[in-house]
Amino acid sequence: MLKIIEDINGLFWGNILIVLLVGTGIFFTLKLKFIQVREFKIGIKHLIKGFDLNGEKADNRGMSSFQALATAIAAQVGTGNLAGAATAIVSGGPGAIFWMWISAFFGMATIYAEAVLGQLFKKDVNGTIVGG
Repeated sequence: MLKIIEDINGLFWGNILIVLLVGTGIFFTLKLKFIQVREFKIGIKHLIKGFDLNGEKADNRGMSSFQALATAIAAQVGTGNLAGAATAIVSGGPGAIFWMWISAFFGMATIYAEAVLGQLFKKDVNGTIVGG
């Protein structure tokens, strides 16, 4: 039984996973007409427009724009990505940086699609907010 699990693990954590992840990013990039390039200026404008380091909150339970930005970046980057980048550079050399940028570019469209789906389906059948 352990051998079967190890074989499945090796199958999915190999080249198939890379092809699926980057392929999904390419699919969304093409389907969304290069959303990460087209809307870059608008994204930066929204980021800077509402940026407040002092912590101006929407209400007493809300988050400041800086807290929301820091939380979103932490959710996307995480400590594993920092260690993973260092490991990739050590084991693959400086060329690994190029491929990290390529995969990140296509990953932006995947993250956008994920965020849109999170907003579209954040309510359950009873209308209760369960995510997003």
